[in-house]
Amino acid sequence: MKRLIQLLLLFCLLYLPVKASAQRATDIVPKPQQVVTLKQNSVKLDQQSIIYYAAPYSTQASLLKVMLKGQTGLDLSVKPLSKGHKVKNAIILQHDPAVANRKEMYVLKSGDEVITVKAQDVNGIVYGIQTLLQLVPLEKKNVYEVEPVKIIDYPQFAYRGMHLDVVRHTFPLQFIKKYIDYLAFHKFNNFHWHLTDDQGWRIEIKSYPKLNSIGSWRDSTLIGHFFDKPIKYNPKRYGGFFTQEEVKEVIKYAQVRGINVIPEIDIPGHSRATIAAYPEFSTRPDTTWNVAYTWGMYNRQNNVLAPHPETFRFLKTVFEEVADLFPSPYIHIGGDETSKMWWKASPQAQEFIKKNNLKDEKGLQTYFVRQVAGYLDKKNKKIIGWHEILEGKLDTTAVVMNWADDKKGIEAAMLKHPVIMTPSFPLYFNQYQSKTKADNLQIPGYNPLDAVYNYNPIPAQLQGMPEAKYIMGAQGNVWTEYISTISQLEYMVFPRMTALSEALWTDPKRKDFEEFKRRLEQTVIPRYKHWEANYFRDYANWTMKNK
Repeated sequence: MKRLIQLLLLFCLLYLPVKASAQRATDIVPKPQQVVTLKQNSVKLDQQSIIYYAAPYSTQASLLKVMLKGQTGLDLSVKPLSKGHKVKNAIILQHDPAVANRKEMYVLKSGDEVITVKAQDVNGIVYGIQTLLQLVPLEKKNVYEVEPVKIIDYPQFAYRGMHLDVVRHTFPLQFIKKYIDYLAFHKFNNFHWHLTDDQGWRIEIKSYPKLNSIGSWRDSTLIGHFFDKPIKYNPKRYGGFFTQEEVKEVIKYAQVRGINVIPEIDIPGHSRATIAAYPEFSTRPDTTWNVAYTWGMYNRQNNVLAPHPETFRFLKTVFEEVADLFPSPYIHIGGDETSKMWWKASPQAQEFIKKNNLKDEKGLQTYFVRQVAGYLDKKNKKIIGWHEILEGKLDTTAVVMNWADDKKGIEAAMLKHPVIMTPSFPLYFNQYQSKTKADNLQIPGYNPLDAVYNYNPIPAQLQGMPEAKYIMGAQGNVWTEYISTISQLEYMVFPRMTALSEALWTDPKRKDFEEFKRRLEQTVIPRYKHWEANYFRDYANWTMKNK
């Protein structure tokens, strides 16, 4: 009997899975461009290890210290890197444009007692840090082993974004920061913050305070689905806004993590919250308007700005205030779903169209867009607008964000507009990821994980054409009509955010969905759990085959 027990123990030691003492470079998400195993000794990190940094990366060194401590418990010292100083048992953040010879590139080398991360900019260093953190196990130990490896890595697309609508449902400041942390882990570089819409105004504007005292609050909110009969509402007052100090806090937090924050102030449609605060800007200035408490306002309720002189003074003042607050080179101005019927019914709008030699209501929409683009140009900002801004002719500095199919993106690229692809299929993460009853309270549409992973922002018709260069990248969008809690939001974005990160980062020739799922399970799902984040667990059983 004793001999049998010994044999069983030996069998367990030989054949049962053993927890690895280190993560492997082959498990990294998004998959790096090049990984080379080195014939050197692995690096052991312990409490005596030191983080050294070149002058441009002091805040990133502090970030690495905090993140390593949170992940491992190690509380490492941080010191500036001295020229010619010999170091060991160390992590070094170096500025080396000769080695990292493109924007956002990093070169990570681990071996013989030292880990170096080289880059030419903050983003490159941040991405190297994120990769390094994936090479360190998610467990508390005294010593951590990092394999001897060289990783040369950079993104495929310049624009890699995630969007969040905080209007239909809003979220606390601390979660906005956590959302930015999610983006940083996945090597995104843009956070599109949807701050105004029909259902509320979510940013403090000092020049027009009623935008917040009135426009930031609605009297009730839709319960259930927009198509339910009978329709029901929760009569509780709902709203709030981010103060400018809070906005600055978010911007600073994001900058350290290599993320640009793009605000969206929606005009000339999606403006019901604006005209509730200032009815004089509406096509019916004699009417008292409320902040919208239902969804789907297009052609149903008046929500467009009227072309009054006071309206354009308002837009100039507000967009200048926003431009001064956000360092982003881009300001998103919406421009979508502008209900032309309200302008058609307005004698004042019709007179304005005639007086300014505009062809029609589409021409009036373009007039609004051009005016705001001009205000922002004087602040050295470029506009981003949804693809509807192409209904009129615009300067090609305007960036087109395409939420429709490839056709609209191709049209914009052929006109030489920079294009960000955000098609509702498959990049609206508020649409279904399964066809179960639990998922059916969302905007209709089926966007499973494999559809996201296999997405290529460059349409097939543009492949190999000069106009392909106008495709800047892509973005995942999260509209929150039916997402009211943090847990729901995380459930909708994970793991689809992870799939999009690889679709935008990794060479398409190196992508493999089945292999990606292995790395998702090995590396990223443990991170979701470490973050205490919710996620969709049944992703493997829902694919495009279920369509």
